Amino acid sequence: MSLKESEIESEIIKCVADNELSCSDAFEIAWKLQIPACDIGAAADRLNLKLAKCQLGLFGYKPDKKIVKVNDFVPEDLEAAIRNCLDDGKLLCIKSWEIADNLNLSRFSVSCACEALGIKIKDCQIGAF
Repeated sequence: MSLKESEIESEIIKCVADNELSCSDAFEIAWKLQIPACDIGAAADRLNLKLAKCQLGLFGYKPDKKIVKVNDFVPEDLEAAIRNCLDDGKLLCIKSWEIADNLNLSRFSVSCACEALGIKIKDCQIGAF
């Protein structure tokens, strides 16, 4: 194991609860170590940890696994932003974060809008999906 791998794993272990690493903790570690979030996901896999509490609400919540809800109404600007970023009919995880930042919305609200529009989110930045 390289020094970098051991450093990554050491940082992850500090954040583990119930054999799970939360999405937000994964990103905090990635930011702290200045590495891609997918490297944190790969290290979590090596440690046999579950990724939990997706910031989009898509995985890692008990007991129902996901908490994303269907919005009753999707504002036109949000729908347009989502549709303009589709890749093969789906929205990349990173694009959902960018949309949230650009429109000053929560990441969760973008995910809920996607649910209402029947649009799937793909390519989790930490590798969960």
